[in-house]
Amino acid sequence: MPLLIFLVIFVGAPLVELYLLIEVGSVIGALPTIALSLFTAALGGWLVRMQGFAVLFRAQSALAAREVPAIELLEGALLLLAGLALLLPGFITDAIGFLLLIAPLRRWAIVRWLKARGTLTPAPRPSARPEQRADHIIEGDYRRED
Repeated sequence: MPLLIFLVIFVGAPLVELYLLIEVGSVIGALPTIALSLFTAALGGWLVRMQGFAVLFRAQSALAAREVPAIELLEGALLLLAGLALLLPGFITDAIGFLLLIAPLRRWAIVRWLKARGTLTPAPRPSARPEQRADHIIEGDYRRED
């Protein structure tokens, strides 16, 4: 079964992409097809960069609040895949890349994957009294005796 999946991804997908590029090229011409492919790569790269900075800032604010930025890290990984898909020539990979750039869809996919693995747990409810800080500062004087 893994060999079949490997063949579909690494042999079948490029063949379908090539077929689709040839069909689109026969309708609109070779140069417009190449220009469209270059345009989607440039636009996708710019969008991935902008969304990557937004995810980075959210991860930094989560770290500043002493929270684990797990979802943000997974979003960054999906943005990396989106960028790779958008740089590859072909319209199917471009469609997958642009779908991964939709933030609510990306977050939904991450949450669904985490729930399926059983690693997503609900956040604890805040208690009625404020929590004590773990980093207490104890002031005092000391003297070194040899």
